[in-house]
Amino acid sequence: MTQSLWLGTINPVSLPSLPASTTCDVCIIGGGLTGLYTAYVLAKSGVDVVLLEANSHIGHGTTGHSTGKLTAQHSLVYADLIEKLTVDEARLYYQLNQIAVEKALQLLPKESIQQVDSLLYCQTKEGYAQLLKEWNAYKVLNIKANLTTDTELPFPITKALSMPQQAQIHPVEVCNFLVKEALSMGAKLYTSTRVQQLNIPQNSLHTANDMSVQYNKLILCTHYPIEAFRGLQLFKLSNSRSYMVASKFTDTLKGQYLCVDNPTRSIRTATINGEHYLVLGGANHIAGETTNTEPYYEAIQNEMKAHFDQDPIYRWSAQDIETPDVVPYVGRITPSLPNVFIATGYRKWGISNSFVAGDILSSLITGAGNEDGAIPLYSPARTKFGAQFMQMLKVGGFVAKEFVTGYVKRADTPTCTHLGCKTKWNEADETWDCPCHGSRFNAKGEVLEGPAVHPLKLD
Repeated sequence: MTQSLWLGTINPVSLPSLPASTTCDVCIIGGGLTGLYTAYVLAKSGVDVVLLEANSHIGHGTTGHSTGKLTAQHSLVYADLIEKLTVDEARLYYQLNQIAVEKALQLLPKESIQQVDSLLYCQTKEGYAQLLKEWNAYKVLNIKANLTTDTELPFPITKALSMPQQAQIHPVEVCNFLVKEALSMGAKLYTSTRVQQLNIPQNSLHTANDMSVQYNKLILCTHYPIEAFRGLQLFKLSNSRSYMVASKFTDTLKGQYLCVDNPTRSIRTATINGEHYLVLGGANHIAGETTNTEPYYEAIQNEMKAHFDQDPIYRWSAQDIETPDVVPYVGRITPSLPNVFIATGYRKWGISNSFVAGDILSSLITGAGNEDGAIPLYSPARTKFGAQFMQMLKVGGFVAKEFVTGYVKRADTPTCTHLGCKTKWNEADETWDCPCHGSRFNAKGEVLEGPAVHPLKLD
């Protein structure tokens, strides 16, 4: 297995597994940034919270494999949002994520967060046209930004769109901080506790180590919600995988960069324990669609060598989920299940959206907060039928194809324990990947990412 810079430089806080069956007001499944921040906010409000993480440490999933960019500049999102939503809704999306940046800068310790500018840049005529369209959207939404050709990048660009006063974090260090804060507020947090069965009508769940949790409300912060079929999110969410490499570096950049051309590239630096690192990412594809992922790593490794004269010492990949209208699903999974909540579909921008999600979920559960406008904007039950229907056909059709051809072409490969699709062996990451819904398993068959909750049968 490969390792991310974040997990390779900071040890996650050690937590116990669930020692006995218990009860709580709110049970959170998932110990990434969303789950931990939500647990902290709820516990601070006096709510009895239990958080369960399947891995042996917190932050080992998507959070620990992210770029760590904390910004409201989510690629070319605002021109897209203006076309898909109202101007007011697009402006609210920006405001919520910008507030998340500002809130994190106040909340988090200085050693785990740095303020930087975020810049979108292009090197082609096509990219420049897209950048101008996004710039015009910024003007409509009153987003503070400017166009420039002045960057620190060691190669020529056509133009860059700069959004000032953004931030970047060490995601595992931030998770460690939130663990301590949540525990101090009375939350109960457990690792090595995999949920294997949900009994929604009885408000209970059962874990792999034969424990049970009785709850009043359930929050699924599991990246791909294991109960997504209840609200048909199963057929509205698409999965993609991207790749990152990191090397030692002589200095730090004042900005964090994202190329809007194809292929996209993400560039930032980080300072950890007094040492500087360069992080370069990109190379997307549908999760589980390819067996040999080594060329994706090679592409960004070659660029790191060509542009920065560095060889990577860390490399890793991340899986991201997208909704049809690109706004995450945060809230009640469906009106018919008022006690079950989800947070998913961050589209590579889960750092800022995790803070947004925690505040929305806390507001829904406690009735406090100022998230009235955010609740319908992020609601999983929002009715965007046309986009959702097309996405259902697209994703559902892909799943059906993979389910059938998998048994014909890969009859001897392990069957995913989620819904029975045939997995593919990923040579570069040494994982079994499911092309249907993005579940991943290590070489031993152990679950690395859901929605699967049971290991593969490798006999």
